[in-house]
Amino acid sequence: MHAIEEALKPDREKLTQHPLYEQICTIEDIRLFMEQHVFAVWDFMSLVKKLQLSLTCTTLPWVPSPYPFAGRLINEIVWGEETDLNKDGKPLSHFEMYREAMQEIGASTEGIDQLLDKINTGQTIEEALVAANLPKHIHDFLSFTFSIIAQDKVHVVAAVFTFGREDLIPDMFIEMVNQLRNKGAQIEHLIYYLDRHIEVDGDEHGPMALKMIEELCQNDPVKISEAIEASKKALQLRLDLWNGILNQLPSPQLTP
Repeated sequence: MHAIEEALKPDREKLTQHPLYEQICTIEDIRLFMEQHVFAVWDFMSLVKKLQLSLTCTTLPWVPSPYPFAGRLINEIVWGEETDLNKDGKPLSHFEMYREAMQEIGASTEGIDQLLDKINTGQTIEEALVAANLPKHIHDFLSFTFSIIAQDKVHVVAAVFTFGREDLIPDMFIEMVNQLRNKGAQIEHLIYYLDRHIEVDGDEHGPMALKMIEELCQNDPVKISEAIEASKKALQLRLDLWNGILNQLPSPQLTP
């Protein structure tokens, strides 16, 4: 979907060139980043599962999906994201791998664990977000994700999923992480997590996701417009998330 990609290009460039990446220099910085970024890793899975519910048959009796290409893609992504193999060959979701990497480097999982505990006790996502008392940039990011899911417009969910993905983390961040490992930092699980995302998202799922958008929008100008509007909002909230993390790093920062 060339038109959507072009419309979102300036917003995506702001994120891939964000000063946050240059300011992350130490293990302490990575810990702070991961303690807040983990919420984006987590809510990504709800977008994935919403697409699976919308694009494949998950009820009985089974009936064929009207979106065979998109259905195949999302089933592949669910398989890879929800039941991949971690560094030690153990089946884990990518979220659980990320949490595992947090524990390895001493980052606190208390914030995300408390949110999941509230959900597991039966609270709605809205109730859990209020009770968790999260920083505004995290609360707003999560609220938007679940508002998009609640709209129940599959082309909009697919657009937010496709254009607000973790491929927004640029190569310079990954290189910085590698440099810290070369200095003796114990971050093997984080390196593995990042490598898996590069391998799966860039080489396989990224290009297929663009074809999924094309199948779902069907050159309908209204659907394309809705997809662009939602994706722009998603990217702005990711920018706000990055700004929020940047401003909590130890040295004084300037929000772009």
